[in-house]
Amino acid sequence: MADYFNWIKAAHVISMVCWFAAIFYLPRLFVYHAMSDDRISHERFAIMERKLYRGIMTPSMIATWIFGIWMLVLGWDVYKTQGWLHAKLTLVVLLSAYHGACGFYRKKLMDDAHYKTDKFWRWFNEVPVLVLVAVVILVIVKPF
Repeated sequence: MADYFNWIKAAHVISMVCWFAAIFYLPRLFVYHAMSDDRISHERFAIMERKLYRGIMTPSMIATWIFGIWMLVLGWDVYKTQGWLHAKLTLVVLLSAYHGACGFYRKKLMDDAHYKTDKFWRWFNEVPVLVLVAVVILVIVKPF
């Protein structure tokens, strides 16, 4: 593979860490937003959620996908037969759908801070943790 492959991998991991940091924090903001009772708090959370989603979470997701696809293209002859990678990519697609759901829910919360309960958001916040654990195991252990 090309000499710069490790630089692309580093950029992929950095963008993935930023994406996960944001994807862990946004639903936590949803918890606090759902618990807020006054207009000022509601507006503050709406601003924080928008800035996190648009300014960090979405660009990080895009960068993760770009660097990941770049690595796939460079190493396709090796990767195409790796079952762990197919499983990882499935999880990344599901995480991207979760990301989209966060965007949908963010807009719903702007209209109604009590759209869902804080308990719902606490459970919703656990989903990406499970994805992260599975992805790390797949990439490091390569069980199949």
